[in-house]
Amino acid sequence: MSEWKPVCLIDDIPPLGARRVARGQATPVAVFRTADDQVFALLDRCPHKGGPLSQGIVFGQSVACPLHNWTIGLDDGCARAPDEGCTQRFSVRVEGRQVCLDMDELSRLALDDNPESTAPSATTP
Repeated sequence: MSEWKPVCLIDDIPPLGARRVARGQATPVAVFRTADDQVFALLDRCPHKGGPLSQGIVFGQSVACPLHNWTIGLDDGCARAPDEGCTQRFSVRVEGRQVCLDMDELSRLALDDNPESTAPSATTP
């Protein structure tokens, strides 16, 4: 069973906007609010060049990355064609006006999202 961490009130997120949730040394999570008050949470990092999605423009159920205008789906974190790639999605729950994120996911997902750090290191004999 998940434990939910209150992170803000829905009114703290501007309509068609976002709010960042810090996670210590890990990349923050961006919490988005659509025009009809749906709330989504994604890693605050575009899969293209790492742009801060929280600074993008929210439209429908998507966000446009502020760096290169890639469209990222808020429901799945994936770039829309013809672009490719996904950013980590986080579970979100709205209880009354309180927005909550899954504590387990915050503590274990996308803690090291630097692609270079996952590449095998070269070794010399």
